[in-house]
Amino acid sequence: MVPVLHTDALARFGQALSDPTRARILLSLNRTPGYPSDLAEQLGVSRQILSNHLTCLRGCGLVVAVPEGRRSRYELADDRIGRALDDLMGLVLAVDPNCVCIGADGTPCGCEQ
Repeated sequence: MVPVLHTDALARFGQALSDPTRARILLSLNRTPGYPSDLAEQLGVSRQILSNHLTCLRGCGLVVAVPEGRRSRYELADDRIGRALDDLMGLVLAVDPNCVCIGADGTPCGCEQ
C-alpha cells in the first residue's frame, strides 16, 4: 500500500461512505470483524457484490483481510476508522431539501437522493 496525503485519505473515506452498501459494511465491521459469506447474508447482497465492495474498501486502505486457514476475516484497517465512524454516526445534520450539490465535473452528484 502507498500512503496518501490527508486530503486524499479523506476523499477516499468519503467515496467509500458515499455508497450505502460500503457504508453498511464499514459499520458492520466497526461492531465486529466478519467473513464475506456472513457479511453478504447479513447485508442481503450477493457474495459477488460484497466481494467487489470489499475490494474497493481494501484498495482505499479502510479494511484489511486477515487470512485464517482457507478463509479470510475482514476488519477495519485502523481503530481510528471505527472512532471516526462512531463520531459521524453521532452527528445530527440539518439538511436543506432543496440543496443540489454539484460534482467536480459540473453535474449533480446525487447526494440529494
